[in-house]
Amino acid sequence: MKDVAKHAKVSVSTVSYVLNNNGPVADDRRARILESMRVLNYEPNESARNLKRRSASAIGLVVPDLGNQFFALLAKGVERAASQQDVLVVLCNPETSEEAELSNARLLRSQRVDGVVYLSGFDESPASLIELTKIGPVVLVDERVPGINLPSVLSEARRGAREIASHVFDNGHKNVAVISGPTALWTSEQRLAGYREACAGAGLDPDKLKVVAGDYRMHSGAIIAEKLLSVSKAKRPTALLCANDLMAIGAIEYCKSAGLSVPEDVSIVGFDDIPIAGLLTPRLSTVRQPAEEMGFQAATLLINMIKVARGEEGVEKLPSQTLVPVEVVIRDSVCPPSKAK
Repeated sequence: MKDVAKHAKVSVSTVSYVLNNNGPVADDRRARILESMRVLNYEPNESARNLKRRSASAIGLVVPDLGNQFFALLAKGVERAASQQDVLVVLCNPETSEEAELSNARLLRSQRVDGVVYLSGFDESPASLIELTKIGPVVLVDERVPGINLPSVLSEARRGAREIASHVFDNGHKNVAVISGPTALWTSEQRLAGYREACAGAGLDPDKLKVVAGDYRMHSGAIIAEKLLSVSKAKRPTALLCANDLMAIGAIEYCKSAGLSVPEDVSIVGFDDIPIAGLLTPRLSTVRQPAEEMGFQAATLLINMIKVARGEEGVEKLPSQTLVPVEVVIRDSVCPPSKAK
C-alpha cells in the first residue's frame, strides 16, 4: 500500500479508503490509485484486510462424501454464500471414519478458520464436534447431536418420510422393509419415525416393520436389498423404503442383477431427490430436499454469527434454527403389489 501511495502521490489512508470503499476520495485521486495498482500489479492481502476489518475471512466445511450428489450440491450452496461475502471455504472430506473426522477437525483448527459448517456421515461425532467448537461457531446441516446444542439448518425430514411411505402403503403394500441410515444419526431417526407413522396410519403395526441400517452409500443399499429379497416370494417384501437415494439406487441395481423388476416385483422409494433420481429406469419416487439452499442458508448463518460475535456494526442476528420444507416427488418406482408378475 505504501508503494501504491507513493506511485499515486497520495497518502496510505487514501489508498485504504479506495481498497475498502469506506471513505471520501476524489475521482481523480481514485483513478490515479487504481492505475498505480495496475502498474505495480498490486493485489490486496485479504488475510490482513479481514483481520483489520474484523471480518470472517475463511470458514470450514466438513462433508462426509462428495460422491453423494446431495452433499455436493450442499457444498455448492455453502460456496455460493461464502463467495458473495468474500469468504474462503476450506473443505474437509473425511470419507472413512470418525477418526478421520477428528483429524480433519484438528486440521481446520490449525488453519485458523473462523467457523465451520458441519455434516456428519457417521454414527458418532461428539469428539470431532467438540474439537470444532474450539475454533468458533459451528452450524449443523440436516443433523442434530444429543447433548450438544448447536445452531442448525434442518429439513422437514420426518414429514417427507411419512408422506413418501404413505404413498407406498396407499398403493396396497403391507409387507414393507426399510433400509435406514446409520442408527445414531438424527436424519436416520427422523426418517424412520416418519416411516413408522405412515405404517401406523395404514392400520399396520409399526413394530413389525423390518428395518436394516445402511450407511447412506450405494453399496450398502445393494447388500441390504440382497439380504431382504433373497428369500421365497411369499416372504419377500413387496416394497423397500430407502432412507436416501444412493441406497435406493443400490437396491435397484441389485434387483436388476437378480432378475427382479422394479416396481412390478419390488417397489422402491428414496430420499433427497439427487439429480440422477429422475434419470433412472424406472425413475425414482423420492423426497426432494433443497440441498443447495440448505448449504447456502447454513453458510449465511455461520458468517452472520461470526460477525455478530465480533461486534460488527449493522449486523442483525439471524435465528439459530432454520427448517426448510421438503417435497414428495412421485415418479415410476412404485406400483400396487397386485400387479406383480
